[in-house]
Amino acid sequence: MSAARRAAAGTAPARRTPATGGEPRRAALLEAALGDPFDPGNPHGQLALLRADDARAVPEATEALLARAGLGAEFVPHDLGGRFTDLERLARVLRPVFRRDLALGYGFGITSLFAASSVWTAGDDAQRHTVARVLLDGGRVSIVHRQVAHANAILRNELTATPAPHGGFLLNGRKDAVINADRADAFVTYARTGAQDGPHSHSVLLLGPEPPASGRVHRSRRVETSGMRGARFCGLELTDVALPASAVVGSVGEGVSLALRSFQISHCLVPGTVIAGVDGVLRQAVRAATENRPGGRPARRWHRALAGVFADLLACDAMAVTGLRALSLAPHSAYVPAAAVKYTMPDILREDLEELAAVLGARGYDRGPLYGGFQKLARDLPVAGLGHAGTAVCQAVIVPQLPALARTTWFRAPEPPAQLFAPGAPLPAFDHRRLAHRGTGDLLSATLVAAAGRLADTPARDPLHTALTRLAQTFVDELRVLRARCAALPGSDGTAFDPQACVLADRYALVLAAAACLGVWENQAGDGFLADPAWAALALGRLARRLGARAPQVPPEAEASVLAEALERCRAGRSLDLYATRLAG
Repeated sequence: MSAARRAAAGTAPARRTPATGGEPRRAALLEAALGDPFDPGNPHGQLALLRADDARAVPEATEALLARAGLGAEFVPHDLGGRFTDLERLARVLRPVFRRDLALGYGFGITSLFAASSVWTAGDDAQRHTVARVLLDGGRVSIVHRQVAHANAILRNELTATPAPHGGFLLNGRKDAVINADRADAFVTYARTGAQDGPHSHSVLLLGPEPPASGRVHRSRRVETSGMRGARFCGLELTDVALPASAVVGSVGEGVSLALRSFQISHCLVPGTVIAGVDGVLRQAVRAATENRPGGRPARRWHRALAGVFADLLACDAMAVTGLRALSLAPHSAYVPAAAVKYTMPDILREDLEELAAVLGARGYDRGPLYGGFQKLARDLPVAGLGHAGTAVCQAVIVPQLPALARTTWFRAPEPPAQLFAPGAPLPAFDHRRLAHRGTGDLLSATLVAAAGRLADTPARDPLHTALTRLAQTFVDELRVLRARCAALPGSDGTAFDPQACVLADRYALVLAAAACLGVWENQAGDGFLADPAWAALALGRLARRLGARAPQVPPEAEASVLAEALERCRAGRSLDLYATRLAG
């Protein structure tokens, strides 16, 4: 019975068992193989990873373990001999790695998936099998991005591909920082093939794994970065590199379209994995707040921060998991929600780290295995989101859609299927080729409106349900205001850098986060913690505060309930996300 139906029946939820699907076997095997992260003798633990980070070195022993585990096969579709079936499962498999070290998660594999995604989306059979063989054999594929506005070192400069005299293309140009450029077996390059900017200005070309017929590929020295210091970012310079016409992925001029289609994967998968790192820091904060305390209870002054950050993690996970599931269940409507996930979550997680810094106090500067991960994550997180450039890319997706969403979708679209909000439930196989790079559907606004209506129609039976009902209505009211303001914007041309439109995009993304929380809460089977309105009320209350909306006070029992769950999960060694996965150590 769902939470909404239980509320209508007046049935109180029982106390607390996880209510999500079973843990993927591969995730459990990786968690066990990586071992207790707080054991100073563990070669894959926090101390070893921190020492590698201090030395700006790759954690070779842990990379070797992941290679033996065949992690590369997780990025190859099942029909090509790999284990990739859906993105939610992949995120869960990667969380044990990202919980320990974001640089390891990026450097050892996830960027190979981002590079390969264009090939899985539009490549021909030969290209798909070539890239699959590289990854299944333990190799790496690196992505060479085109230049975009607000570029940082990763996105600055670009390659050009010009027609060669005897057919094919000559590839020229340089990039200042390409992850794994010095050890990649192949490159997926976004190269300029058109003189003018526009939707057909770039093409995707596959370079490698065989050496080019002519020309020079120079992999320059490693570039030091302030975050992800163990990841290998190096310069790359190409001079008259000859590639055959068969190296083009998809069609000439399809590069921008392929980027918009395939980058939806990173928009959801990056937040869906880095959340595990913040989970680890919250666990450190709980340890710091409960050490030498009577009954293992933190001092009252830390209750709000610990419970609030846990509620934020659940809200972020609800949004990320909903986005990941949408890419399988409704790929033609996932374009805007996927960008909203990446747009919203980095700021929330950054704010959470700032809250947890106060709880950790001086321990936040510790370099040992118990607390040393905090400073490292604070450095790594901005790199994971590509800083301001990553925000600008997502903003450029969302803002042009706002007028059409306001005029044709909000308060009109039908509700999506409940399966969208069922973490861990079976999914159809993900098909890259079904991804779309446009669309005026957002999936989540209809859930917000419908869930708020069901709550309003249910007789209030306790303060938590009353608060959640009022909070849901707060976000419906915000969506109504957004509809009026966004409908008054001009069309998609020229709005991307309108300050008003950018502010509206900020607010809209928070509304979608609230909708994801309500969707996950309402569709919980059983009587576990996620079916209790406490976490949803606390999460929506914090989102409303970020909006600056006039919202009702969340009852104190919400904070108490969420804090109790966080403490219990830390004692039991379970993850602080939607899945409550059993952890090593």
